[in-house]
Amino acid sequence: MDEAYCRLDDGGRTSPDLHLDIEEGMIVSPSALNGASTMFPSPTSRTRKRGMMSRSAPRPIHTPSPLPTSSIPHNLLPSAPASPPTPAPSPTPTQRAPDWSTAAEHEDSQVRDIRALFSEMNEAEQQRLLGELLNMCNSHQLSFVAEFVSPRLKKDPFMTLPTELCLRILKFFDEPTTLVRSSQVSKRWRELVSDDMAWKSLCEKHSYRKLSRDDEDYPYDRDMPDDDDDDTFNPSWTRGKVGESSYAMERSGSIGDHTSQSNGARATEYLRTQSLDRAGKKRHHRRPKAMTYKSHFKQRYMVETAWRSGGKCDSRQITPDQGVVTSLHLTPKYIVVALDNAKIHVFDVDGSHQKTLQGHVMGVWAMVPWGDLLVSGGCDRDVRVWNLLTGLPVHTLRGHTSTVRCLKMSDANTAISGSRDTTLRIWDLKKGICKHVLVGHQASVRCLEIHGDLIVSGSYDTTARIWSISEGRCLRTLTGHFSQIYAIAFDGKKIATGSLDTSVRIWDPTDGKCLAVLQGHTSLVGQLQMREDILVTGGSDGSVRVWSLTDYQPIHRLAAHDNSVTSLQFDNTRIVSGGSDGRVKVWDLKKGTLVRELSSPAEAVWRVVFEEEKAVIMASRGGKTIMEVWSFSPPEDEYMDGYRSSSPVSMLGRSTDDYNGRSVSESASADINMTDAAENC
Repeated sequence: MDEAYCRLDDGGRTSPDLHLDIEEGMIVSPSALNGASTMFPSPTSRTRKRGMMSRSAPRPIHTPSPLPTSSIPHNLLPSAPASPPTPAPSPTPTQRAPDWSTAAEHEDSQVRDIRALFSEMNEAEQQRLLGELLNMCNSHQLSFVAEFVSPRLKKDPFMTLPTELCLRILKFFDEPTTLVRSSQVSKRWRELVSDDMAWKSLCEKHSYRKLSRDDEDYPYDRDMPDDDDDDTFNPSWTRGKVGESSYAMERSGSIGDHTSQSNGARATEYLRTQSLDRAGKKRHHRRPKAMTYKSHFKQRYMVETAWRSGGKCDSRQITPDQGVVTSLHLTPKYIVVALDNAKIHVFDVDGSHQKTLQGHVMGVWAMVPWGDLLVSGGCDRDVRVWNLLTGLPVHTLRGHTSTVRCLKMSDANTAISGSRDTTLRIWDLKKGICKHVLVGHQASVRCLEIHGDLIVSGSYDTTARIWSISEGRCLRTLTGHFSQIYAIAFDGKKIATGSLDTSVRIWDPTDGKCLAVLQGHTSLVGQLQMREDILVTGGSDGSVRVWSLTDYQPIHRLAAHDNSVTSLQFDNTRIVSGGSDGRVKVWDLKKGTLVRELSSPAEAVWRVVFEEEKAVIMASRGGKTIMEVWSFSPPEDEYMDGYRSSSPVSMLGRSTDDYNGRSVSESASADINMTDAAENC
């Protein structure tokens, strides 16, 4: 013990003036052991010492060198500076700063004298004293100092930075859960997070659509293309009385006026419904629209979460008769299903059966709805026009001499049909007459697509043709395939054709030249959809491929199904594919990864069609024709929350300069709380 005692002085010299407090592990002077008066000198001596200290430069802080633990027991080691402690969390109500409420009277006076002495020192003397005190501390005391000092060195940047800069910082948050949790830091953070600037940035990062004033002016305007088509009739059902048949309004003369080229084209694209034969270009919402980007993001985020791991399914047998589903359409008002048993079933969007359209005498192989109108065709060679409100036929259009294989509508009054008799016919639905017969193909017309005044048809004669609706004549013939053409996609800028020769060809509609030949499928390419610069193809080999139309290179190769791809559709986020292996799969468009299987395996999946918050599956299960209606909409109490909230940035058309000087507390009060984060993130 004496040997260890002697080694505690600097340089190994023994110091008789130092004593070791075994219990406390601290080195103190003999005078300090005698009483507090020797430790805290009188004001006179303190003044004299302070003058001496001011006249001479402060000595460097001495840190004792570490001693070998083999010579001195662990509990007798001097307290050397410990390694940097782990940063402690910010003080909470349960971590109060220490006080002297329980100190004895003499202890309180000593601390008061120390405070007075410390306050009278200059900065260099204060730092030296603190260093000496820290050198005397053991590891536990140093840890306490670190925990006590660390939170006091932290500064809330949002309390000091300008509001505009704080909002700019929040734009770099990538995860919504981060924003949600940051709103619980303080009232100031909550006010900033409630602003729309950060949520608008998140919407852009997640590829959610932007809010615009057009949303208020025209409910579905946001998903329509900007390019203008040729003149067309303004659809009657958009201006008629609620509940009145569109065709009845047409016959009463409520339509027929030409609108501007832009409005006509936008209305035309709006009314076209999504189907397996034609890629939908819109998504419809049947609820109030979000007024801020925050509520909009919350709504869309909940929908995306439901697509990945949720959703509600309503499954039912649609008919006691066994039948193969030949066509499926989902509109803002109806789900329409055509079967090969000559029946057409009409449901509301929730899957409740409304009516059955009967009139065809053989299988229905093509149909297209437009508002409250439905045009259908099949093996009986007739084209029939129906009123979906009443379920009654309006016209029976005759002229084809073989099965009607494909149908499209260019506007509310014009339908185009393609038949196995090698012709296409353009019908005036208002008058119930055939306007033009398009002759040129040498074999069955298998598919067709429309954009503006142009029709593109694909035939078993291995060619595709471009026709003019207004002129009723062929403009160009596209040759290059070596076998039958089964699928066509056309967006006005490029044409894509899929063939039995396993290739996909891209064409320029202006001059008819082949721009590229996409190779990769090993069997018939029967599914095509084009959207902006992305083309998605599905083949009988069970694979789904994603192509870039800018460099004509494959982006993803998906081994989707064990057998033919019978259904294919995609939007900006996901691809939904159905196969004859009885499975429906959802894929991430950007990553090319499988998100989930949407339904339990069936015997066969005939058709799948979806919009933003709904999907409809037609399948054979247990020898029955089953329809599954999947809903991914958030609960009503969730999406109604915060619709009337607003914030400075969410005021459309305003820049940050427009809300300078305004309190951010005027922003939206409806927040995504932690319950939302736990349930939906």
